[in-house]
Parts: sequence; C-alpha cells; structure tokens
Amino acid sequence: MTDEINPKTGDLETVFFANRLAASDNFQSLFQEGMALVEETALYLDGEGRAESKLLGRPTSLAYATESMRLTTRLMQLASWLLLQRAVNEGEMSKEQAGSEKNRVRLDKLSSATESVVWDDLPESLRALITRSIRLQKRVVHLDKMLYAVEEEVLDAQGNPVVAQLNQLRAAFGQAG
Repeated sequence: MTDEINPKTGDLETVFFANRLAASDNFQSLFQEGMALVEETALYLDGEGRAESKLLGRPTSLAYATESMRLTTRLMQLASWLLLQRAVNEGEMSKEQAGSEKNRVRLDKLSSATESVVWDDLPESLRALITRSIRLQKRVVHLDKMLYAVEEEVLDAQGNPVVAQLNQLRAAFGQAG
C-alpha cells in the first residue's frame, strides 16, 4: 500500500497493491488454475476415483468419501471466491457487493485429514488433488486478506482517530490488529 496523487482530483489517495494484483495477469493465472483444478477433480471423482474407491477397505473407503467431500466443498468455495473477484475485476460487481457476497464464502474453515492414520492408504491421485487444493486455498486466503482486511483497517483508521492510535500502539509493540 502506498499513497499516490489522483490525477483527476489532485488529492492524495491510498493505493492498495493487492487491488492491482487482483486485476493483474497473476490473478487471471490463479483463476485459470482454480477452475482447471475444479474440472480435473470432477473428472477424477466421476471416473478413475470412483473405480479406485471400490478397491479400498472399509476404513479407507470411509476416509475416501470424507476427503472427497471436503475436497469438493473446498473447491466450490474457492471457485465462488474466484468468480466474485473476477466479477469485480470485469466491472460486473462493485467491490462492496463482492465483499458482502464474500462473507458467505468460507475459505479458512476448510480442512483435510492429511495427517490421519489412513491418509497414506488413500489413492495417490486423490491425495495429490487435495494437496493442490490446499495450496490454492492458502494463496486465495492470502490474497483475500490482502484485498479486504488491510483495506478495511486503513479505512477504519482514516475515519476514526482512536482506531488510528490503537493501530500505532499495536505496531509499536509488535502486535497485529
């Protein structure tokens, strides 16, 4: 984040680097990666994954069902977030509208049992998809925090001198808001 002079008004305005990142080719790449992973996962679960799951023992079969549901849920949440952000980037939706809709998307509460007893017994293809989806989730969560949390904190601080002072105190004592 930095301050720049608005060429239209001549006023000093805060510019959020995350907003530029979200509208960049890097976002487009992230979007395409996310949508490709959704498609790849659907094809796997409907084809090869279904065949592999029939060969599993009972405990592993239960873990397969659980993890495939978690994977599908995670990818649907990520796809929803990516589609919202793309709508903002393309001017189909305001950032405020997306922020309101974004509250329905759960990015940080999606887990997988990658350290469970049966993790190693799950098909390699499923584990690879889960691992890739978790990496994608971390990237999206990071971008989401950059886009929304930092901006909200700055706007709160600009409009409220008490918040600005509290943020300065937190920064001085090394505590995040």
